[in-house]
Amino acid sequence: MKDPTLPQCVVNCAAYTRDGKRRDISLDQISDVLAVDDDSFIWVGLYEPADDILDKLQEEFGLHDLAVEDARNAHQRPKIESYGNSLFIVVHTAQSVDSHIRFGESHMFVGARYLVTVRHGASTSYAPARARFERDAEEIAHGPAAALYVVLDQIVDNFLPIVQEFSQDLNELEQDIFADEFRKDTVKKLYELKRELTRLRMAVAPLQDILGQLSRARSTMIDEESALYFRDVLDHVVRINETTDTLREMLTAAMSVNLSLVTIYQGEVVKRLAGWAALLAAPTLIASWYGMNFEAMPELHGRYSYAILIGITVLVCLVLFAYLRRAKWL
Repeated sequence: MKDPTLPQCVVNCAAYTRDGKRRDISLDQISDVLAVDDDSFIWVGLYEPADDILDKLQEEFGLHDLAVEDARNAHQRPKIESYGNSLFIVVHTAQSVDSHIRFGESHMFVGARYLVTVRHGASTSYAPARARFERDAEEIAHGPAAALYVVLDQIVDNFLPIVQEFSQDLNELEQDIFADEFRKDTVKKLYELKRELTRLRMAVAPLQDILGQLSRARSTMIDEESALYFRDVLDHVVRINETTDTLREMLTAAMSVNLSLVTIYQGEVVKRLAGWAALLAAPTLIASWYGMNFEAMPELHGRYSYAILIGITVLVCLVLFAYLRRAKWL
């Protein structure tokens, strides 16, 4: 339960002991907890914090000016940076809202005795990760590194349903892709799906480098046991990234197939129109001969000339129709 005395942007502020005990504290008590020489650590969760809150946390934890400046503003690239005895991590988050992806950011300050998470934009609450962390006394014993692990694991897990939703949307579009007639909405949906997947890949791909560094790190903040857990999250990210790349390739192929089928269908329509035009050209040509008002045309004065001409015209049209039909132009 959140302390009602905390500012609205402060979602959580708690101190944890290595034996699994939690105690909610105020921002002013942070320095007092850190001053005690024990194994406790602090986890502060923020959502789009005001500048004065970040200034307060910078003072309490001794955060670097550049990292705090990045945390004030969203639209940072995913990265991991080291500032002395602390790490600053930026990752992109995603949520599926009405079949569209909404992206956000999470900035994390990690020290030997603290974890500060700052959420911007579309990002689910880390309350489930915090509850999972608090249920496992062994995880709490690993300190801020374990808390960082459950946060990153939740972020990565949130990508999975989005990828599965995209896969399902692509399967549903297959019938429209192979439809006989051109549908503008199909191409539009394919393009939007590929655009969303490209943005998703831009959020997921950098996590491989971030988690790779965390899984190899050996410091007072990340021990060997915690690194194994980061490696497990890295495996999930690699799988999501590969699935995203596969879906993007399938979408590219689907768009090409759809446009190719439309071109073939249009070619068939043009071919049929050309066949009917050729069929109509024969009687038009014959009739045009007798519209030139020439007098020296002996067949004009024959008794059955009109009927014979009609018969010849019909015969030519029938022969031409049979030929074009066999050639599949009609």
